[in-house]
Amino acid sequence: MPVHVVRVRKSHTDKHGQVRDYRSAYLRRTFRQEGKVRNETVANLSALPEHVVDLIEAGLKGEQLVPAGSAATVTRSLPHGHVAAVAAQAGALGFPGLLGPASKQRDLALALIIARVCRPGSKLATTRWWADTTLAQDLGVDGAGTDEVYAAMDWLAARQQGIEKTLATRHLSPEANPKKLALFDLSSSWVTGHHCELAARGYSRDGKKGLPQIEYGLLTEPDGRPVAVRVVAGNTADPAAFEAIAQEMKTTFGLQEMVMVGDRGMITSARIAALKELGGLGWVTALRAPSIKALAADDGPLQMSLFDETNLAEITHPDYPGERLIACRNPALAAERTRKRRELLEATDAELAKIAAAAEAGRIRGAGKIGVRAGKVIGKYNMEKHHTLTIEDNAFGYARNEEQIRAEAALDGIYIIRTSVGAAAMDAARVVATYKSLAGVERDFRSIKSIDLSLRPIHHWTETRVRAHVFICMLAAYLVWHLRRAWAPLTFTDEDRPAPADPVAPANRSEAADKKASTRTSSDGHPAYSFRALLEHLGTLTRNDIRYGTAQDLPVIPTLAIPTPIQRQAFDLIGEPIPIHIK
Repeated sequence: MPVHVVRVRKSHTDKHGQVRDYRSAYLRRTFRQEGKVRNETVANLSALPEHVVDLIEAGLKGEQLVPAGSAATVTRSLPHGHVAAVAAQAGALGFPGLLGPASKQRDLALALIIARVCRPGSKLATTRWWADTTLAQDLGVDGAGTDEVYAAMDWLAARQQGIEKTLATRHLSPEANPKKLALFDLSSSWVTGHHCELAARGYSRDGKKGLPQIEYGLLTEPDGRPVAVRVVAGNTADPAAFEAIAQEMKTTFGLQEMVMVGDRGMITSARIAALKELGGLGWVTALRAPSIKALAADDGPLQMSLFDETNLAEITHPDYPGERLIACRNPALAAERTRKRRELLEATDAELAKIAAAAEAGRIRGAGKIGVRAGKVIGKYNMEKHHTLTIEDNAFGYARNEEQIRAEAALDGIYIIRTSVGAAAMDAARVVATYKSLAGVERDFRSIKSIDLSLRPIHHWTETRVRAHVFICMLAAYLVWHLRRAWAPLTFTDEDRPAPADPVAPANRSEAADKKASTRTSSDGHPAYSFRALLEHLGTLTRNDIRYGTAQDLPVIPTLAIPTPIQRQAFDLIGEPIPIHIK
């Protein structure tokens, strides 16, 4: 008896108000019984892939189906979706024109940037990887060797200043950035080998002691979108690097009015004096602990009574003429510092008690030996200012400096923001929010260094190649910034983080973000991904070179595999159809 395929679609609204669609497919036969039409389900096809159900339906309708091997032959299958998505985003942002005129060097530079987003690695590993995707073929860089890649890096380094100037005009001009804010921060990464011209020993922010490193400063617009990067030797002081970028803001980028935002270790009093001489550049930074302590003296303007009713207070002091000081108290930060100090004091006391017991028992003798051992303990926990030590040849004593501990505890959770911006342009709450926006630059550094782009370690030797490598990572971070925004509905990104009523209080996630994290589903009911997991899922979308028929002289036709709903939605969010060819 003939059978046919029946497809059933139903919608259901759950208790959260989300509409869920259910699709089913059945193999049924229809017959008459006692004058009535009856339906009988022969098989449930719902568990089969959609294309298999289509084949069954086509066969039942009389279409002549042949084995795939005799009708078409897949000659090659390459991962395509991830490189196509990143390339589509690059095209939407005008990257080809941004990098320079059409040339082999430009194609190689663009391929390096896209590869850095999809699969970070050394340049040699990158050339091997992109040959196993559609990226090399579509950009015309298949077969390129490391010498050509290095030549493209040199070409890109020579164009860095013009590219950054274009980005500055795009994102820091008065039209695009009416708040006239720019964020700047420094980081460092270690360098392998002993021949790098910029490598030097200095403070390592990665905790890689004993290795040479470089420093690089990242300039972003207020939302954390990268605009420019500068590389300096690893032993360069933070203020010197900041002064260099401030000079370029005026000269190279042509920005006559801008407010630079940086942390307390970068925008120092000396740098502020330099900004005043330069003219046209304001600043938002914070005071160091000794300066806060001076303002909290008995006759100073910083008194704890300021925070009885609010966590925010604006004060003045003659040492800061023409500037505003916004004092903030964060209760959560105060509690954390109190907890940490208590634990460090207890750990220090426990170690010092062991030294005292050893000295009393005669296991350690001599003031020199006792002092060395005590110094290691004090230095380990950085508690020398909170302890008073008594060291003799045959005895050792210690006591807490309670007065010093109380004085430090009184300032727990208090920080003071220093700015030249007037109250008419930016109220106190906005100044606090502006300073806290430096967290966006920190996120960029985490993305560049480890999470997304793996800038470190650095294997290049020449100064030009090191600068080009860091610049490629910055441009890749620019792409990642836009991709994360575009794919926010599909990832765990908080799409609508609420603005805190108290600007000093820590920011909280929205209810929608908490729901995504707990249910691991996006707002439309699809599975939610991390950014890297979504890229990897897109990589499963392949492009297959297929020869139809058995004759060997027939042309090979590139055909895109059927994308999953998530893959289709990812391309829709970028604003581009799923491309077969990138170029």
